[in-house]
Amino acid sequence: MKLLRVGAPGQERPALRTDDGRLLDLSSMTPDIDGAFLAAGGVDRARAAVEAGTLTELPTEGLRVGAPVARPGKVVCVGLNYRDHAAETGADIPSRPVIFMKDPSTVVGPYDEVLIPRGSVKTDWEVELAVVIGRRARYLEEPEDAAEVIAGYTVSHDVSEREFQLEYSPQWDLGKSCETFNPLGPWLVTADEIGDPQNLELRLSVNGVKRQHGHTRDMIFPVHHVVAYLSRYMVLNPGDVINTGTPAGVALGLPGTPFLRPGDTVELEIDGLGGQRQTFGHA
Repeated sequence: MKLLRVGAPGQERPALRTDDGRLLDLSSMTPDIDGAFLAAGGVDRARAAVEAGTLTELPTEGLRVGAPVARPGKVVCVGLNYRDHAAETGADIPSRPVIFMKDPSTVVGPYDEVLIPRGSVKTDWEVELAVVIGRRARYLEEPEDAAEVIAGYTVSHDVSEREFQLEYSPQWDLGKSCETFNPLGPWLVTADEIGDPQNLELRLSVNGVKRQHGHTRDMIFPVHHVVAYLSRYMVLNPGDVINTGTPAGVALGLPGTPFLRPGDTVELEIDGLGGQRQTFGHA
């Protein structure tokens, strides 16, 4: 099942995309797709409403698509989680997941304009598989337990400013939390539809030139391991988002490759999760 939010920024309404491409309005059963919706069994209720035929159809043309999850409580990120990406940046393979946080207000829609920060000379791209938490998780004992707390998956663009990230501070947050730096969506695809999260291809191009082509099987720390690991150090709540890392092909790891500039267009996609397209502009 594919859940999404459509409408102008701040005025999105919850919807469901059917297999044949129709949009069904979920407003009759929930004001939004957020942590409260997920915690209250919203996915199962939406599925039941589809089967009962009680949802009205929305037009599919001319609607902006917002981030599929409203107001994430937190966005937790895993750095250097693909061997080829660690190698291209000159980093050692980590023995434990490298964790940092991203300001949740960076989350925007999958086709929204992304703003290059003032003074930026090293704005970079990163396609990532994002996990959306559906049930409260704390101290999960085994990676297998993570499957019970995952609502689904979506495409994340973990935009990064490398000078801010690596040269201005010993922590990465400055280069990760700039305005509009986390396009998310287009859909939240429920976990049952995706199946094995370690069997997905990721692709990204810049101005039509392929830059990233990876596979989630090449993660150093698989999705369920990451979720269980995080639950030992922080409470994961419904609606939280976890960005699980990016494969090789970022500008930082490609000497001579230009970083992003206003007017550039980035397109990215993950198997079964849809695609994104952003044009970059001035902040």
